[in-house]
Amino acid sequence: MMDIILTGDRPTGKLHIGHYVGSLKTRVSIQGKYDKSFIMIADTQALSDNALNPGKVRDNVIEVMLDYLSIGLKPELNTFFIQSLVPELAELTMYYMNFVNLGRLSRNPTVKAEMKQKGYNDKIPVGFLCYPISQAADITAFKANLIPVGDDQLPMIEQTNEIVRRINNHFNKDILKECKPLLSGVQRLPGIDGRAKMSKSLNNAIYLSDSRECIIKKVMSMYTDPNHIRVEDKGNVEGNVVFKYLDAFDTRKDEVEKLKQHYEKGGLGDITIKKRLIEVLDEELSPIRLRRKQLEKNKEELLIMLKTGSEHARNIAADTLTELKKVFCLDY
Repeated sequence: MMDIILTGDRPTGKLHIGHYVGSLKTRVSIQGKYDKSFIMIADTQALSDNALNPGKVRDNVIEVMLDYLSIGLKPELNTFFIQSLVPELAELTMYYMNFVNLGRLSRNPTVKAEMKQKGYNDKIPVGFLCYPISQAADITAFKANLIPVGDDQLPMIEQTNEIVRRINNHFNKDILKECKPLLSGVQRLPGIDGRAKMSKSLNNAIYLSDSRECIIKKVMSMYTDPNHIRVEDKGNVEGNVVFKYLDAFDTRKDEVEKLKQHYEKGGLGDITIKKRLIEVLDEELSPIRLRRKQLEKNKEELLIMLKTGSEHARNIAADTLTELKKVFCLDY
């Protein structure tokens, strides 16, 4: 069986360093190692909670593509496409809805967490509640079996495989393929405010395109240990956002461990560790910013690239849809 990668992001804003360590770096490291790789800009899914502001979604399609190319994802090794330009995915989603009940969707931990974050309660848009089904359609349309994700997306992989098994078992035919996650070594990064998740909507993120000045401002405001008031005070490393980021980005692990020990004993100020984090992040993001600035001069070419990739992706998705419609007795 071919190993096929499928991954993507919602274009609701520029991508941040949580995306970077959670999935993007994995995508860069594995490109070229598998048979095929599809990277989707999920504008249709982005509309599930931005339907009243579609311009925001459209404007950020190119911004996400700029982030992809600036971190080192290569067009010759990946097929980049726009979700809405592959309408077969929407049709597959409609068919899959018949194999998932409302209770199962409501219990999805990722959806539950996002519903709470957005304050939806009983006013949740149906499209948002159903977006795990849309993700299942995206994955299975390309027969992808390897999905680079952060750990917060594991419930989506589980739900996709449930749909696959239910359809395959019901029709006694292996028409759809199960998938498995490719997890990065660093999982979810907290926001700079100490919240559990870095998020565009919570405005607590450091973006891949942030300037050095912006990084300085955000790191200096970062949550540490509220009880570490004076330099000589003993500090708590657990839950300290600065140390979590150093663990994720600082390659000098031995030095980071010494800083942790010093901080816990007292005598090490927050300013010192924040200054170190600023230099570590700027060293990582500086070449990304530079490549992005160069790419911004040719945005029209990026749209052409996405349209070409979308045509290729649509042909593949259409083949899967044809196979499925035959099983569903819809091959008129």
